[in-house]
Amino acid sequence: MSRKLSTYGKYFFDFYNKLDEDLQEKIDWVFELIKSVDHIPKKYFQHVENSDGLFEIRIEFESNIYRIFCFFDEGNLVILINAFQKKSQKTPKSELDFAKNLKKQYFIDKKLSLENEKGINKKNKR
Repeated sequence: MSRKLSTYGKYFFDFYNKLDEDLQEKIDWVFELIKSVDHIPKKYFQHVENSDGLFEIRIEFESNIYRIFCFFDEGNLVILINAFQKKSQKTPKSELDFAKNLKKQYFIDKKLSLENEKGINKKNKR
């Protein structure tokens, strides 16, 4: 199995770039697992209930828990959106709502981009 990871917006890297190097290495290791393993253990990757197709990448590091929201586009393409440090058992509603909005905006932007591309191609054929 081969999956590709991509980001949408700056939110994931804004979070990632503030982390210490050891935590970044752990996240990178989990990303490699997601890209290469057919069945990703739930410990690292899980569907978020009532989220319309959102998943969370789960990172435990030292005594802290981190979550990275993502979703699939075109089968094996995983789009990373936002991330946060989890401070309680329940995922904050504000983080989940933000992720849902980013996913929605991603598909709007993608559709507009494809429409613009088609328009440019039509002009070039004339």
